[in-house]
Amino acid sequence: MRHAILSTALVLLGAGPLTGQSLYFPPLGPGTWDTLSPSALGWCPDRLDSLIDFVGSRNTKAFLILKDGKIVLEHYYGTFTQDSLWYWASAGKTLTAMLTGIAQEEGFLGINQPSSAYLGTGWTSCSPPQEAQITVWNQLTMTSGLDDGMGDPDCTDPACLQYLADAGTRWAYHNAPYTLLDDVIANATGTSFSNYFNTRIRNRIGMDGLWLPLGYNKVYFSRARSMARFGLLALNRGVWANDTILHDTAYFTAMTTPSQGLNESYGHLWWLNGQPSFMLPGLQFVFPGPAMPDAPADMICGLGKNDQLLNVVPSRNMVVVRLGNEAYGSLSVATIFNNEIWQLIEQLPCATAVGEQEPEDGWGLHPNPATDLLRVVLPPGAVPEDLELLDERGRSIPVRWTGEGLDLSDLATGTYAVRIRGERPLVRRFLKR
Repeated sequence: MRHAILSTALVLLGAGPLTGQSLYFPPLGPGTWDTLSPSALGWCPDRLDSLIDFVGSRNTKAFLILKDGKIVLEHYYGTFTQDSLWYWASAGKTLTAMLTGIAQEEGFLGINQPSSAYLGTGWTSCSPPQEAQITVWNQLTMTSGLDDGMGDPDCTDPACLQYLADAGTRWAYHNAPYTLLDDVIANATGTSFSNYFNTRIRNRIGMDGLWLPLGYNKVYFSRARSMARFGLLALNRGVWANDTILHDTAYFTAMTTPSQGLNESYGHLWWLNGQPSFMLPGLQFVFPGPAMPDAPADMICGLGKNDQLLNVVPSRNMVVVRLGNEAYGSLSVATIFNNEIWQLIEQLPCATAVGEQEPEDGWGLHPNPATDLLRVVLPPGAVPEDLELLDERGRSIPVRWTGEGLDLSDLATGTYAVRIRGERPLVRRFLKR
């Protein structure tokens, strides 16, 4: 009763618009998930086939698109079926983020409290004052200040968790502090992490799946439709049909907007598109511009190793799910592949002209991914001598410019960036295959 009253009060106070009035929610038990015909959206069949073929050519097992909660596209590849289980990898961090908000709402924990309040002192090898600086919020935002270069970034033993910087002063994609949120929640709630997740989220929205140990981590496995269900819950800001899963709208907003100024494209374990800059796992380099420039600016994402994707787009009432093996090498997060998928999604309407669309800032890289040659469309006023080629750690490497573009034949496979020198340097990333 308390939750129902609180939910009604927040809506009446203008705590944030809900889109539930225009969203369909599938039944929790046995039943049919309603569909929406691509033709009703004006999508061209041949372009839809091109999207399905492209996604499938990159080791995909499952690919779904929801519009207004209804299934527009659901495709499985090879022997993978609707009933097959697959891992979310780090896309599952989004589950933990929402569960942390629920635990706070229910009074079990406070995200601004020291992590040692729930993990006990000595959970790191830091000095007591250094450890006391680290809060649950730091674990949620990847700003613990613990050294992510200790060998195994997943290791949660105190010996592996050593001081590098004051909490809140450095962003680094460090799995170990995130993983320990499982223990924070379990210790705070007095029940197992899995049980708390199942009763607060999974069962209430009709998901299946389970958390399985993988080394130091717990990784979520489920059917593809369960990932789509969670995406639909996030699309409706923590409300499933008439059941409010997360009442705290302020927490939801904080979770899905920039949490700090170090990596503007990161909230509370969610990746955010459309921000002025972004950082990537393993790098201490800030790239200007949005992480996925061809995707909707308001898109929030769960991104996992080997290109597990959960995209939630409020402005389109869309959810996009991809499960499978690596598309382009073993990248921690699938920003490049995700951007390619959205290039094709944006071309689906029959009224949209097909062709290479240059970004609004007047320059671009084609093709991306590239093999031996990368064509660079220079911005107005720039010349080839302004180009700088950077490796994945932001180090400058020699440029070989031909009449057609950059010669990449001597580069190893990996992620690189092209920077245009100037008063305001411009940077775009690309993948070398």
